[in-house]
Amino acid sequence: MPNHFSNTHCPDWATALLNGFSQIFLQRHPLCGLLCMLAILFTAPSLFGGALLGGVAGLLTAQRRGYAKADRQAGLFSYNGILLGLLLSLTLPWSALLPPLIIASGGLSAMLTHQWLKRTRGHRCLPAYTAPFVGLAWLLMSFTSPQSPPISIEMTIPNLLAAHLSGLGQVMFLGHPVAGALIATGLLLANRRAAGWALFGSVVGLVFTLSQHENAAALSGLGGYNCVLVALAISRQHRQPWLPLLGILLAVMLTPGFTVLGLPPLTAPFILACWLIQATGRAWHQASLDSAPCAPRGNHPRLR
Repeated sequence: MPNHFSNTHCPDWATALLNGFSQIFLQRHPLCGLLCMLAILFTAPSLFGGALLGGVAGLLTAQRRGYAKADRQAGLFSYNGILLGLLLSLTLPWSALLPPLIIASGGLSAMLTHQWLKRTRGHRCLPAYTAPFVGLAWLLMSFTSPQSPPISIEMTIPNLLAAHLSGLGQVMFLGHPVAGALIATGLLLANRRAAGWALFGSVVGLVFTLSQHENAAALSGLGGYNCVLVALAISRQHRQPWLPLLGILLAVMLTPGFTVLGLPPLTAPFILACWLIQATGRAWHQASLDSAPCAPRGNHPRLR
């Protein structure tokens, strides 16, 4: 009999799960994922269990439903669950219902990711990024009390430097600069160019938020995390430096719109900015092809 078990069983849970943590920053690098895990464990240990549970739930769901092994090993079915586990652990008090809610959310995010991947394998399709996380988070947060505003922080040089690193940490709801330093180290190990763009994105977000006189949000790193993700996403697809910069500017301009709509921005500005850049680029490319002069027709021999 054929060994179906070998086709569906995920042989290296540690690598798959660590890749899930690194995929939050659009990397596939287990050591980067390990440093992301340590960032949570060292700076927000109360969130660590939820993150782990959400990631494992996504991975187990993917294995149980027979999703592609390569995608499971790459961490593509885990990172949205990790983010949901972090968010739910942060916003909801501990109760017996919290673990099942995280498990259900992580599993559902894996199913949504699979459906997106199945329909968007072509180069013309837009990637999911963290869309499953954002959609499920908005749904779940509609039943929770609003988050408290960021704590006021004194404007000093050390706090500005800490805010620069916190912009990386806030991707995972971590406002401590040590978390940002660990994540930056992981990105350096995975891809030095990506690390440079991430740090640059955090600086731009920090400066823009300060220019809007939102000092508390800026010094907490809340103005930088979407810029970090946009810089990581677009810089890996395009070598032109102006495209990531354009994406960063789009993200900072889109963020206030979600506040006006009464929605927490989460990573939605990052997703929309990337989609706009990619959709515009593809439309421009198609328009240039359509407007190109037709090649002169010769008297080609007819093939039998």
